[in-house]
Amino acid sequence: MRKNLFAIGLIAASCSVQAQNILVHVDDTAVAYVGKGTLFYTGGGLQTKKTGTIENHGNFMIEGTTNDTFRTIDASNNDKTEANAGGNFINKLNEPDNVALYNDNSATETPKYTYGQLYISGLKQDSIRGIVDQEFRAISHGTYQQIGLPFYYKRVGSLSAELGKTFNNSRRQQNDVLMVNNATAVPMSVSVSSYIGSPEYPGIAYYMLGASGLNVTDVTRTIKGRPLSEGNVITLQDAAANVNFGVNGNAQNQYNEKYYSYLQDEFVTTPWSGTYGRYMYQYANPFLTNLDLSQIAIDDSNGDGVNLKTIQGVRLEVSGGAVQTTSGGTFALGNGAYKYITFMSGVPTGDIDYVMVRPLGTFVIKLSSNTVVDPNDNKINFANLRRFNYYSRSAGTDYNVTANRNTLTNTVKQLGVIGLDANGNEVARTYYVVYSNGTTGHSTTGALTQVKASTSDLLGTFEEAPTGGYDTNYMNQYWLYINEANENNFTGKNIKMVNYDLNKIKSYKFEIRENANLVANGTHALSSGIGFYYKPQNGTVQQAVQGAVIPVNTTEFDLYYGEPSNIVLSTADESTSTPSRTMVVYNPAITNYIVRFDPNWKKADIDVYDMSGKLVITKKAVDTSTDFVIELDNKIKNAYLVKVVSEKGEIVTAKILK
Repeated sequence: MRKNLFAIGLIAASCSVQAQNILVHVDDTAVAYVGKGTLFYTGGGLQTKKTGTIENHGNFMIEGTTNDTFRTIDASNNDKTEANAGGNFINKLNEPDNVALYNDNSATETPKYTYGQLYISGLKQDSIRGIVDQEFRAISHGTYQQIGLPFYYKRVGSLSAELGKTFNNSRRQQNDVLMVNNATAVPMSVSVSSYIGSPEYPGIAYYMLGASGLNVTDVTRTIKGRPLSEGNVITLQDAAANVNFGVNGNAQNQYNEKYYSYLQDEFVTTPWSGTYGRYMYQYANPFLTNLDLSQIAIDDSNGDGVNLKTIQGVRLEVSGGAVQTTSGGTFALGNGAYKYITFMSGVPTGDIDYVMVRPLGTFVIKLSSNTVVDPNDNKINFANLRRFNYYSRSAGTDYNVTANRNTLTNTVKQLGVIGLDANGNEVARTYYVVYSNGTTGHSTTGALTQVKASTSDLLGTFEEAPTGGYDTNYMNQYWLYINEANENNFTGKNIKMVNYDLNKIKSYKFEIRENANLVANGTHALSSGIGFYYKPQNGTVQQAVQGAVIPVNTTEFDLYYGEPSNIVLSTADESTSTPSRTMVVYNPAITNYIVRFDPNWKKADIDVYDMSGKLVITKKAVDTSTDFVIELDNKIKNAYLVKVVSEKGEIVTAKILK
């Protein structure tokens, strides 16, 4: 039967003669239940014996000293191993079927997906000897599952029994285990006889599990291991800084895999230029609590030991599509599942609801440069980012695992436009961010919060000209998932948003934030007295209101921060009044370039020439309802000119470098 927490306290008091470094002891046959939302605190060590069990649905906090221990022992007082742990300390999932739902980053909203969390502070790693049964579910990532494995000296081969499939050492067969090496930008093969949590394969690393026959979405799995101690402060420096990617990523790593087949960096608009693929740090949550990334761009004045002065943003692998497939003896990645949070506006912008990384979750930190001025620059203490709550703490709140959320004092405004299908389900989204130091228009170095849209995105905005509208110099090269502008010089000017699939996106929902916090439903005007506006093609300017849902019947919308003036509405046909939105862009999922057509085009002729002027591909009357794949031989390094002509004679040209 279950015994209440008061009973545990009585048991603890009686066990002091057994071990001076154990404050709480759960004896054989006893079951202690920590309820959802409950905080259980012990200021010393913890021990369970034989079948004595702690079933944790809430927040369990062990805050001890170097003399305290955490143990799960058998009848002879020996430490249990992963193989015979017997479920003595279990972190339970409370709503396992809600794994695909992410919690609103709000203190007032009820979390949709909750779970037991374990926080250990002050204990040495050698004193953390107890085995934890960590229940686990995650959205499938495709042929390789991204995962954190925050355990100390856990044998890789033990994952086979725990996850219901057999792992082996055959690379690229979807049964192997990989670990990302940040310095070399290579997913390294990990032998099943190796140990996670060892110096070679640290528990903070980003792991990828071959997913052939792996089901972690519909079935609750249990991964066992010894939790990690608080660890040391990490310095982020030189990731891929000295790697020669080759022209357009055509160089090969030590496994004969080309870099372009698996590296992607949407923080850089032009592939394989500047810092593309560099200063990217792939990690996993090293603890069995949530990890709050909201303050990693803030200096460590709030006591959390974080000082990432050159951070550009974070990429989060949270849902289906972030896949690695085997193709032609190499990896090929898709990027439809990624969420992005940018930081250099001073507060988080973008997909803020994803700022809390779940236990066993993964993420990528992108720095804008490798410059280190102060010895404390680019340091991060992950132990001080642990958080029981499902929403982030705000700047100015000193670190505490149970800290409340305060209000930020910065002035960053964000409009999120969420594309919904006929059933009201989200199928796309894009963001428009304004702040006083934002960069208007294309910039190779000045853009702080922009993120490029991927080929899987159906909705996005285009780079703006200084006076508003399309910047025709870049509109056929890329578009944006997160767009930014300087609110001081771009108020009332328009950002062009385009929907590439009117058959799928039937309505838009507005999500408005100020200083990373959602404003109240029905809000239009923000603290400045100014709000966001929208205008459908040939329509009228209207206020964007928090939570409002509007129908979609045109491919193009204008977005504004501040009400525009002197708008002249055009009665001309959209296809003739709007520059072509046809783009030639690289799709990493198929390791080739594609033509993504303007939504108003019906048919197109496509010609591809090499640099000698030879016509290598020609296609007539191509259906523009789907992307056209430019099937070039990846083994041949060459430059190509692509010419795309619509049925009305509109011409788009682009250059490809392979």
